[in-house]
Amino acid sequence: MTQLEALAILKTGRNVFLTGEPGSGKTYTINSYVSYLKSHGVEPAITASTGIAATHIGGMTIHSWSGIGINKTLSRDDLKSIANHDRLFDRIIGCSVLIIDEISMLDGQTLGLVDAVCKTIRKSDVAFGGIQVVLVGDFFQLPPVARFGEREPQFAFNSNAWLTADPTVCYLSEHHRHDDAVFLQVLKAVRSGFIDETDRAHLLSRQAVSTEEDIPKLYPHNNNVDTVNDIALKKLPGPTAIFAMTHHGARNLVEQLKRGCLSPEQLVLKIGARVMFTKNSFNGTYVNGTVGVVVSFSSETGYPIVRKRSGKTLEVDPVQWSIKVDGRPLASISQLPLRLAWAMTVHKSQGMSLDAAYVDLSQAFAFGQGYVALSRVRSLEGLFLGGLNDRALEVNPEILEVDARFHAQSDAAETELASCSNEMLTEKHQAFLLASGGSIAETKKSLTPVKEKKTKKEPTILTTVALIKKGMTIEAAAKERDLTPGTILKHLEELQMSGKLPKDDIRHLHADAKESIELIHSTFRVLNHQQLKPTFARLNGAFSYETIRLARLLYGIDSSR
Repeated sequence: MTQLEALAILKTGRNVFLTGEPGSGKTYTINSYVSYLKSHGVEPAITASTGIAATHIGGMTIHSWSGIGINKTLSRDDLKSIANHDRLFDRIIGCSVLIIDEISMLDGQTLGLVDAVCKTIRKSDVAFGGIQVVLVGDFFQLPPVARFGEREPQFAFNSNAWLTADPTVCYLSEHHRHDDAVFLQVLKAVRSGFIDETDRAHLLSRQAVSTEEDIPKLYPHNNNVDTVNDIALKKLPGPTAIFAMTHHGARNLVEQLKRGCLSPEQLVLKIGARVMFTKNSFNGTYVNGTVGVVVSFSSETGYPIVRKRSGKTLEVDPVQWSIKVDGRPLASISQLPLRLAWAMTVHKSQGMSLDAAYVDLSQAFAFGQGYVALSRVRSLEGLFLGGLNDRALEVNPEILEVDARFHAQSDAAETELASCSNEMLTEKHQAFLLASGGSIAETKKSLTPVKEKKTKKEPTILTTVALIKKGMTIEAAAKERDLTPGTILKHLEELQMSGKLPKDDIRHLHADAKESIELIHSTFRVLNHQQLKPTFARLNGAFSYETIRLARLLYGIDSSR
């Protein structure tokens, strides 16, 4: 299946499992879908199974998003407690599209907990409470990891949540990372579990005599990584430069970002240090996985100047990683997008693309480790093999079996798509946008390229504010802009939270439902808070959540002035 075909299916609102080999364009397809949704006024929830994966996609972990945290089970009281958390309640009630990246590393039981939370909050028996769920990943890569003493994790596709969601499989068949035909064949052989002598010979031909290449080194175990990096840095002459991470926001979310960020809290560098970039730049001067060497430090800023393998040099400034919900930043960390790159674990390399790497798989211990490590490299020429054991090339037999089923399901979905006329597809796409609170007409320009991301949201919000300033009601503004009243409210809430919404601009909105608003305000005072669900319950469901949101927006504003 092509990326365009998968995108067409995603736009229908179906639950989808998006998979494919490394380099097939899963990330690109998801980014295209996210951009499409946002351009039509729909804000998807972007999550991942691990903190590392979450930082790669600019989202948050599914554990944080759903409120399940580290829990392995949830009682009725636990679910009730989560549902009573106002921010979580708002988040899940307002969600139309939930994306979960690196699904191979998510325990099926955990996926079931997310399903239960969504059903509870949305009061629905439909899978995930009716939210479109987009599961992204490749089960040939690293599986869920159990903590010491825990039961053996369950693959997500074996969970009841997966079965009831019944995702349409979109198996991408294009290749965009590996241009080396021989290496691509070797990776296919490793993936299939049928490695012949020719494939093995190609791998063994890349055995490295020395590890002193100016390239990252991948090991299965942390102790190897730490040892290599510490020794290499100490060997360099000259003084050290230390760069400390800064942070803002809720402590638990900051800690999540720290755990997921590939840049360390305290980055110690010297001239001559081998480094790797841990994030994509706005202007394309570097990408996650670009390697280089520190050649000097700026006399003005003190920041490192790095020479890439291409020979080009650049000064590296701090960048930000953040957790956002509905476009609002909840927490952020700032650090140089660098880490020492003499070595890293295979686990932390998942999701990266490297020009070259030294790979030592002599101590591989888990299914998928060998495949993940080898597939990080773009070509056979860029692979320097330090060691290889039999386990490194083993594939879980269960994955081989289910992969055949995924291929067949994807072929069926492709055939069904081909039978749909363009008119029928357009109708489905538009229907899902409207059902998600979006607009058929584009409300924003595409969010790609990333460089413009920060400024994209302003125009549409300002347009909304301009209409409200003219004295329009929320309903009238929604009609004028071909949006839902909920989206208009969301614009105003975002501006209010950022302190950019003067009270006089919205004072007239009291007239929309003066008596109702005053009653809700009195309820706020009785409850001593402005949480949506408790207020809704206190008033016995007499007012919609949108009316309560409007009342919350107007709380503290004197309507008589």
